[in-house]
Amino acid sequence: MRVYTYKTEKTGKELVGVGDSAGKFIHPLSNFGMEYKTVQEMIEKMKDAEWELLEKQVNECSEGMEVSDVILCAPIPRPAQDIVCLGINYMAHAEESARFKALEFDGKREFAVYFAKRVNECTAPEGIVPAYEGLVDGLDYEVELAVIIGKDAKNVKREEALDYVMGYTIMNDVSARNLQTRHKQWYFGKSLDGFTPLGPCIVTKQDIPDPGKLKIMSRLNGEVRQDSNTELLITDIPYMIEELTQGMTLKAGTIIATGTPGGVGMGFVPPRFMKKGDVIECEIEGIGVLRNTIGD
Repeated sequence: MRVYTYKTEKTGKELVGVGDSAGKFIHPLSNFGMEYKTVQEMIEKMKDAEWELLEKQVNECSEGMEVSDVILCAPIPRPAQDIVCLGINYMAHAEESARFKALEFDGKREFAVYFAKRVNECTAPEGIVPAYEGLVDGLDYEVELAVIIGKDAKNVKREEALDYVMGYTIMNDVSARNLQTRHKQWYFGKSLDGFTPLGPCIVTKQDIPDPGKLKIMSRLNGEVRQDSNTELLITDIPYMIEELTQGMTLKAGTIIATGTPGGVGMGFVPPRFMKKGDVIECEIEGIGVLRNTIGD
């Protein structure tokens, strides 16, 4: 099942929608007798039995509005907390990151690297990513598989970790490399307004039984830039959830961005960053395409 936040041209109001696995049709959640106003509220309050019944009902529907006829928003437009991110979680990206910073890399990653990305509002599919000309001169893309936590998680064991997952979506961890370099940390350079495209939907975990074997790629103006697979994650999803929950509670609706593979703009020699007018597409198998344009 797919979970959406969307608008119609008639009302312009954010609505919660659900759709079948094929991603063709979308139905207002209210059609199924559920009145949750946001996807965040849905995640926080729905019981397992409700999810199971909803999945069954949605998959039995043969018709509905076509997804192409609505305006998609980010599935969680305004996250309740900062996004938890993993840095350099693919070996190829670790290598290109070290090269860009003129550092030696020994090919080892003993511990996971965690950081936070502040988000006031996620950028919608087909939305505009600001270029911030005059402030940013190294605008980069990072396609990432994002994990949505489905219930409060604390002291979770690895073998139970995926029980706490509601589903998966795509995030573009847009980054200002000059700000990262200048400030010697990632928070500011990854947290500018508009730097978190998310979507086009959340695919529930029942439709992605193994998130560790998904093709992941990005294209800039149609040119393939990143082309990898989540099986190459250094720190996998169960380990992330187990480790993080030993010392902190992951609340329902928490978004974890799992890291980006090699092929980002800073990895080229010389670097090849995004500029105004460019179109960046992030694609993950089983979820879809997140497409955005670089604007003012």
